[in-house]
Amino acid sequence: MTRLTALSPLDGRYADKVSELSDFFSEFALQKYRVLVEIEWLIFICNDLKLSGSKKLTLAQIKVLRGMYEKFSENDGQNIKGFEATTNHDVKAVEYFLREKLAAAKINGYESFIHFACTSEDINNLSYALMIRDAVQGPIQDWYNELFATLEGFAHEHKDVAMMGHTHGQPASPTTVGKEIMNVVARLDRQTDIFEDSIGFLGKINGAVGNYNAHVVAYPEIDWLKAGQKFISGLGLTPNMYTTQIEPHDWNAELFDLMRRMNVILTDLSRDMWMYIGMGYFKQKVKKGEVGSSTMPHKVNPIDFENAEGNFGLANALFGHFSEKLPISRMQRDLTDSTVMRNVGVAFGYTLLGFKSLLKGMGKVEVNHEALAKDLDAHWEILGEPVQTVLRKYGVKNAYELLKDMTRGKNFGRADYVKFVGGLPIPAKEKAKLEKLTPATYVGLAVKLV
Repeated sequence: MTRLTALSPLDGRYADKVSELSDFFSEFALQKYRVLVEIEWLIFICNDLKLSGSKKLTLAQIKVLRGMYEKFSENDGQNIKGFEATTNHDVKAVEYFLREKLAAAKINGYESFIHFACTSEDINNLSYALMIRDAVQGPIQDWYNELFATLEGFAHEHKDVAMMGHTHGQPASPTTVGKEIMNVVARLDRQTDIFEDSIGFLGKINGAVGNYNAHVVAYPEIDWLKAGQKFISGLGLTPNMYTTQIEPHDWNAELFDLMRRMNVILTDLSRDMWMYIGMGYFKQKVKKGEVGSSTMPHKVNPIDFENAEGNFGLANALFGHFSEKLPISRMQRDLTDSTVMRNVGVAFGYTLLGFKSLLKGMGKVEVNHEALAKDLDAHWEILGEPVQTVLRKYGVKNAYELLKDMTRGKNFGRADYVKFVGGLPIPAKEKAKLEKLTPATYVGLAVKLV
């Protein structure tokens, strides 16, 4: 397979942009994490639980065992696939692979304790939890942090650049460029707080239906509830003590729903930036050699924001399905979650593409100060809001209706505004204050909010 023959654009056209996720979401990565869980479980039951019939592993043996996942190679992965060709079971293939590796390393007498008392989902759920945790806390968080910092910096840089507001697509009270971007930063910040406060990475290792059935029969003297909690916590995960054969995936749904909300916020920004570019509020830096249109040489299209929107949409379609499907499993187990979980990396891949596209787009835009000032100066009618509010302050009747008749749907310039303010039945000091007001200075606390 090459980039030209790949079925998915993530492995083809966009491979160089998302390849860092292969360390977490490829089948190779899944195999590696399964080996990790199997090895750590073997070490735990031999050295921590000291199950009768097992032997304590030496430090040298433990180093060799951990090297099996720390140095996991593509050749190891192919060997596992060779076992799977016979077993038609991917987790059992890992068990057979490890038996062979232990024999080759002359670590004998432990074969029966590999995958001890485990169902496949004990290994799978922990492997996926580790994969997702490491990806989210690794490249996903790194790129998100860079995007967040870029937006925050952009907001501060342009905090006092006045810009016409638009409600219902029509000119409205002014704002500033920085305040509008800071709105996005604040929304993202809230989602970040939710993630840090309430999103956990859960796991279970409690057997075929979640009750430690086989464990208790084999070793009734062991406190398996405490043992399970200790092992899972030792992996850096949160134990879930109440499950069927599968961990119920509620934490997955919580994480994926949060990712969807973040992507929706960034989609909102992408669309607004697209609109502002179309209105001339922002200019795009021209890169030599690039072509905007195959037929119109003048075009500099806002493709980065379009790509971001499209990729966030793809990611959210998958995240939405994951959140709705994964927490549902018939009785104690069905296999529908298995094939779905294999696609988790695809959703994160499109999310990462969205992050990078939006970052690229933000890096190419420049504020068009001239266009912003010209648009504001063309709409003095927007000052009808502050004028009628001051009139209300002094008890002038029908203040709103008065301004409505004067400004609604009419050309209303600076001269009209000054003349109108001069005839208002309010104190001279208020008139003087209103006469100094302009659309560009009517931004309220926008700068302070940034």
